[in-house]
Amino acid sequence: MMKEAIILAGGSGFRLQSVNPDLPKALVPIAGKPFLHYLITHLQNQGIEKFIFALGYKHELIEQYLLENYPALIQNNHIQFSIETAPLHTGGAIQMALTKTSEQHVLIVNGDTLFLADLKALTDFHLQQQAVCTLALKPMFFFERYAVVEIDNNGRILSFLEKHFYEKGLINGGVYIMNTAAFLSLNLPAFFSFEKEYLHKYVSVLPIMGLVQDKYFIDIGIPEDLKKAQVEFPGLTL
Repeated sequence: MMKEAIILAGGSGFRLQSVNPDLPKALVPIAGKPFLHYLITHLQNQGIEKFIFALGYKHELIEQYLLENYPALIQNNHIQFSIETAPLHTGGAIQMALTKTSEQHVLIVNGDTLFLADLKALTDFHLQQQAVCTLALKPMFFFERYAVVEIDNNGRILSFLEKHFYEKGLINGGVYIMNTAAFLSLNLPAFFSFEKEYLHKYVSVLPIMGLVQDKYFIDIGIPEDLKKAQVEFPGLTL
């Protein structure tokens, strides 16, 4: 079972500045608690014991929140920080955080997305397929905000389609299992896009897999979905 997770929480969240101008996205309050509370609770309920936080924008606020609210994890060295001194984009942030893990396979999640994926099923599939990276895929209907992921009958990802309106499709849910050594062995640059310069570039040559999980999903990156979360989160079973 997966025990360690990297949480990507370094973005500025400029699309939420109108409603929360002074907070990083991971600390935006939802039903009286920071978004990060719900994400950590879900991951702990799925067996995650250790967290590496990839931080950048206003990282001091996230560090302070964790110090005050998760003292046992801090004391047991089950929370670590990977802090960008300059923006590294998604790929660079992941690469730097992976250097802090001691695990062969690590969970990676976005700090502004809650996808209640079954991590045991995702991990088992990843290991069975001997994948370098496995994505949790969410079925979606009537959307244009997300790109579509195409897979074959075995779950191998074939391609990533561009964003436009789709009646239905599978989207990248922002939850990954990563083979640490395989990723670091690519010697990627310090600054790069995880999506374009890793997933899109290597999908045809490396075993990058996708597992469909029709679970609750929300990305709070825009005000409309943030409002939706305020209504839905109190009733969620994490």
